[in-house]
Amino acid sequence: MDRAAALAADLRRRGITDVLDDSTSRALHSSDASLYRVPPLLVARPRSADDVAAAIELCARHEIPLTARGGGTSVAGNAVGPGLVLDFSRHMNQVLHVDAETRTAVVQPGVVQAALQRAAAPYGLRFGPDPSTHTRCTIGGMIGNNACGSRTLGYGRTSDNVAGLKAVAGDGTALDLPAQGITAALRDLAMGNLATIRTEFGRFGRQMSGYALEHLLPERGFDVARLLVGSEGTLAVLTEATVRLVADPAHRALVVLGYADIAAAGDAAPAMLAHRPTACEGIDARIVDVVRLRRGPGAVPPLPRGAAWLFVEVAGDDEAEVLERAVRVAAGGEDALVVTDPARAAALWRIREDGAGLSGRSPAGRPAHAGWEDAAVPPEMLGRYLRDFDALLAGHGLTGLPYGHFGDGCLHIRLDVPLDRPGGRKEFRDFLVAAATLVAGYGGSLSGEHGDGRARSELLPLMYSQAAIDLFAGVKAIFDPGDVLNPGVLVRPRPLDADLRIPAARPVREGLALAYRHDGGDFGQAVHRCTGVGKCRADNTAAGGVMCPSYLATREEKDSTRGRARVLQEMINGSGVTGFWRSPEVHEALDLCLSCKGCASDCPTGIDMAAYKSEVLHQTYKGRVRPLAHYSLGRLPRWARLASRVPRAANALMRVPGLPALAGVDRRRGLPEFARETFRAWFERRRPVEGRPVMLFVDTFTDHFAPEIGRATVKVLEAAGYRPRISERRQCCALTWISTGQLDAARAILGRTVAELAQAAGEGVPIVGMEPSCTAVLRSDALELLDEAVAGPVARMTRTLAELLSGTPGWRPPALDGVTVVAQPHCHHHAVMGWEQDLRLLREAGAQVSRLGGCCGLAGNFGVEKGHYDVSVAVAEHQLLPAIREAGPGTAVLADGFSCRTQIADLSARKGTHLAQLLADRLP
Repeated sequence: MDRAAALAADLRRRGITDVLDDSTSRALHSSDASLYRVPPLLVARPRSADDVAAAIELCARHEIPLTARGGGTSVAGNAVGPGLVLDFSRHMNQVLHVDAETRTAVVQPGVVQAALQRAAAPYGLRFGPDPSTHTRCTIGGMIGNNACGSRTLGYGRTSDNVAGLKAVAGDGTALDLPAQGITAALRDLAMGNLATIRTEFGRFGRQMSGYALEHLLPERGFDVARLLVGSEGTLAVLTEATVRLVADPAHRALVVLGYADIAAAGDAAPAMLAHRPTACEGIDARIVDVVRLRRGPGAVPPLPRGAAWLFVEVAGDDEAEVLERAVRVAAGGEDALVVTDPARAAALWRIREDGAGLSGRSPAGRPAHAGWEDAAVPPEMLGRYLRDFDALLAGHGLTGLPYGHFGDGCLHIRLDVPLDRPGGRKEFRDFLVAAATLVAGYGGSLSGEHGDGRARSELLPLMYSQAAIDLFAGVKAIFDPGDVLNPGVLVRPRPLDADLRIPAARPVREGLALAYRHDGGDFGQAVHRCTGVGKCRADNTAAGGVMCPSYLATREEKDSTRGRARVLQEMINGSGVTGFWRSPEVHEALDLCLSCKGCASDCPTGIDMAAYKSEVLHQTYKGRVRPLAHYSLGRLPRWARLASRVPRAANALMRVPGLPALAGVDRRRGLPEFARETFRAWFERRRPVEGRPVMLFVDTFTDHFAPEIGRATVKVLEAAGYRPRISERRQCCALTWISTGQLDAARAILGRTVAELAQAAGEGVPIVGMEPSCTAVLRSDALELLDEAVAGPVARMTRTLAELLSGTPGWRPPALDGVTVVAQPHCHHHAVMGWEQDLRLLREAGAQVSRLGGCCGLAGNFGVEKGHYDVSVAVAEHQLLPAIREAGPGTAVLADGFSCRTQIADLSARKGTHLAQLLADRLP
């Protein structure tokens, strides 16, 4: 029996039942949000403190390292390890108690920060520290790194907000701090080194590198709990925390100040501290440009003049006093904007919040990496440091997108070090050594909140004396004499250029079906877009987001976008996941991907898992026998054309018990009926009207299943002064072939369609899609499957109905006053075209609109296939079905997508309505 199997058997014998020793789970946990790749031997998901104590004891006995992991959002490589990874996010994720009187909460380490905020909100309280990953990072991880976030000036660091900790030390000692812990030896160590601790530690607020030994000083109360905060899981493993809560102030104002450049903004930041801000953040024009490029011009609200900005928030319970302070702050900028509207402020903060993910591509368009993303200097030195840092970047030929907590002197940036090229590893090392030398010269810290991890621990001697380094080793020996916990971090560090993920990845350019236009034609670079920030593990639906519906249904890492990307990265690496395209681990991870494309728009790094799944299926089954559903559902347009000749007989055949199951359809799934008359047949026998020409793209779903939507679209367009026309021959976007990975056939089918539509596009005639998923193919997928010179003109002329109508001079929508709408945007509509134009149209017409987030759960063929029904329903239950149940009988359920309407009809007593129908019904 090997070491992993022996440990797994012992863990299970001790009652730890959730032990994962399969290669898929090892691949999922091989990386976090850092550059590092360290496949573990095992993963265990503890349910109790007893499980944690048993795991530490057994790891010590087997001489196998143990690494604690929360949300896996560590940027420095703190949450990966070569032995046992304890994943706290699955089971130990509860808020155990909120005490409004003492303003404290008791939590387990795996609870997500946003979940704690929701639990505290009914009491008018909140947890102060708020990192940008607050929707998915865990409190345990925040304690491990001493996380801060944007509002440290107002609420302090995590260490300032911890009242008590329960943990198990590396030697097995149970800690209940501050009451019970390791004290005698630790006190002796501190008392023997007071001069070193007093002169080298606690010099400024963002000095996070190394252990926080200042808390062991007698004048600071010998606070062992605060020492553990920021120790990165190297001394003890947390099992419970008591954290302090604060009351949210009644009023906030955001002041945005413009400056000539980011160094000038850094110069100005210290003066802002006199106004007692809760936050003082800096961003650069480079990151604003990326937001505009990725999200569209409307994603960036108007900003003051300048190329860099400070976002200064002031808050308090006296509105007049808050506004007075805001005015004084505004006087400190070259140009300024005071924002008191919460919605406007949220839109501005969103730029900053997405900074970590958006900065995954440098201004030069190259992949940008963490590693030196978290340095801090005393705030009064920030401007000078920024100028020297810019010069250092230029000297090494590197670029990045700077932003950060300027009031604290902390700078975040990802750099485009060419790790994928020969010599890239050396360039990475040379730059980090030079950068550490620079920041140490300013009396700064290698880390300002992310921890040192594998990225910076080796550099600690550039910041601290040998006496301080020896103190770190002494503290480690007291808590963890066997070096069981997170070895290679802080004490006896791994080389900073060891275990790097990118250099271990090989390019994948040959024989691909898709172009990967934005990744240099490299599938490997495409999947390595994922930086691990984990937004796919958050519930983004309240803000209209879609990603990631399968994770929200199962809460399993393998069903998240990040999890799938990690398995694909391991496939390319080839050491842990073998078999390449046909690897069982890859197909297991992709099985529950709905191909919703939510990640393509919602993931800050631009991952498109739907495309990657299509490529994997294409490569796997090319020239081989495919699953039944690929022949039935994947070639649906062909069967629909046959059925259109005898629709009644076809519908009767589909009702034969057991027949759909033979085609790979789940027995519980209802199937839509074929229309007795197709839309094309109806259109061809009608008399055309005069007007501006518009080409209708007649998709399979509208033509064969929902011709009434086509008729409504014609009515609306004619009323708007258009003369609709359709192509002479039946065309198809090949969506079902694309989603099932039949990409050679898809290219041929789509090529014919684009050629047919090219004449209209060349004449400047708009092409209107009625089915969002098919419209999205013309706008997006066609550019990946066909030559851009061929597909580009059609993509640029393709419109949704709302886009065309809103851009029509003089057009006004019919009145929808008094109409209440629950809207389920199709995922591809959201991801490719965006649904904002539809929302504006409806509201301008007078409708009251409640926009749902998330996916309907059917997602084309996904929810129809055997093995997917339960997840499909669970996805629908996240937002769609509850909203329908709560909707009044007169509420319109708007669903442009055929899949969405099918799911609604199958799982509820309501029917979905297309935008064209909603408008057509109210025309004179």
